[in-house]
Amino acid sequence: MQRIDGKNLAAKKQAELADKTTQLKEKTGLVPGLVVILVGDDSASQVYVRNKERSALAAGFRSQVVRLPESTTQEELLALIERYNRDSSWHGILVQLPLPKHIDEEKVLFAISPDKDVDGFHPTNMGKFWSGHPVMIPSTPAGIMEMFKEYGIELEGKHAVVIGRSNIVGKPMAQLLMDANATVTIAHSRTKDLASVARQADILVVAIGRAKFITKEFVKEGAVVIDVGMNRDENGKLCGDVDFDSVAAVASYLTPVPGGVGPMTITMLLEQTFEAAKVSL
Repeated sequence: MQRIDGKNLAAKKQAELADKTTQLKEKTGLVPGLVVILVGDDSASQVYVRNKERSALAAGFRSQVVRLPESTTQEELLALIERYNRDSSWHGILVQLPLPKHIDEEKVLFAISPDKDVDGFHPTNMGKFWSGHPVMIPSTPAGIMEMFKEYGIELEGKHAVVIGRSNIVGKPMAQLLMDANATVTIAHSRTKDLASVARQADILVVAIGRAKFITKEFVKEGAVVIDVGMNRDENGKLCGDVDFDSVAAVASYLTPVPGGVGPMTITMLLEQTFEAAKVSL
């Protein structure tokens, strides 16, 4: 079994991005700007936001994190987003999810200008993506496609099973795999005999949100397994949706958690911010 090292790949791609940012700045004076808005004090979100800020600064971006209290109203948040929409020095706006329960996530995500929606969640960007003219692509699936490319994993003609049907991972992942000429099955928590469906996969992408749920009984010998999960086990240790030790015995390639998909998600977010900055010239 070969471990897919997302951390190393992310470091390599972010170093390349830092070079491109330096060149852009020298040629045009433009510095890509990414603002991340965090509402409340969710501990996992705090970690993600710190990592995004650190990576953005390392890539030579202007980076700002706006930390707002849990009590922030929806109107206050929408007004802040509108301010950044109008400010041409910021090219990417990201609102960290989840938001407090009194705020409508959909309204907030739809308020971000499609040109600055580097997460790719705005319906305009989703529509372009589904119709085959992508501009902004959800970062996690985009990062996974980069992993396949880096490790020379052939997708054409392969049977891919995606477990999970969210708009953030499952559905866009299926679309990108289809675009790469894989045959795709989307499964989920209500799928009957999920293990037998999963065992048909040459490529298995798991985003189900259950710690260590996928064991070797779900995996065909030699399958490529991508673990998108981010959970805590009974000891509070970070783990994925895949039971790594069990699945490592049968998979040909496997992503660890942490150090797998997560760093590549941040990398693709930065790539899209860079592209949005270039388009703004």
